[in-house]
Amino acid sequence: MKYKSVFDIIGPVMVGPSSSHTAGAARIGLLARSLFGGQPDHVDIYLYGSFKDTYKGHGTDVALIGGLLGFDTDDDRIITAEALAKEASMQYQFIEMEEERSHPNTALLHLVKGSEQLTVEGISIGGGKIEVVSINDYPIALSGNYPALLVFHKDTFGTIARVTTILGNNEINVSQMNVARKEKGDIALMTIELDEAIDEAVIEEVRAADGVDRVIEMKES
Repeated sequence: MKYKSVFDIIGPVMVGPSSSHTAGAARIGLLARSLFGGQPDHVDIYLYGSFKDTYKGHGTDVALIGGLLGFDTDDDRIITAEALAKEASMQYQFIEMEEERSHPNTALLHLVKGSEQLTVEGISIGGGKIEVVSINDYPIALSGNYPALLVFHKDTFGTIARVTTILGNNEINVSQMNVARKEKGDIALMTIELDEAIDEAVIEEVRAADGVDRVIEMKES
């Protein structure tokens, strides 16, 4: 099937199959790319529920690939995303999953580039809106609508205080913050949503804080 415009597969922003399965999917791919820090060499894309059942007919596949290539929802290059991924040497595979997740429109993306790996689980909630519900199997809740820092850190006394002190000293207001951990004393994940974008110098200060393992910046989309 040929499309004259990207809007033939995405449509207007509204609740329904077009926005959920294409615009939302593109945003999941784009946000995963942003969190990864650029284009991966290879992506395994696990599809669940409605995404798994209808991804080819609703353009979910090309939308996810397009987002991973850096295309926003109104970019007509999404139509030819499969060919463009080949040109960009980005390999991918879709894996249909039978198990149920918390939301029927769920995609889990495992991104790889060299030794770097990241797993992002996103859901499309309608109207082109999405949520990231896990990073590397840590449960979170991020929309991508606000700047945020994802801080992987040792689950030890004082680390959270050191990070928030750095933000306070730089007059950066935190709008929302959550901490998730898999096991006591292991690596935990701080999810910090901010009222404004953060300077690279501040991010480097957070990276250098005692106990911090890795910092990922999520820019406002």
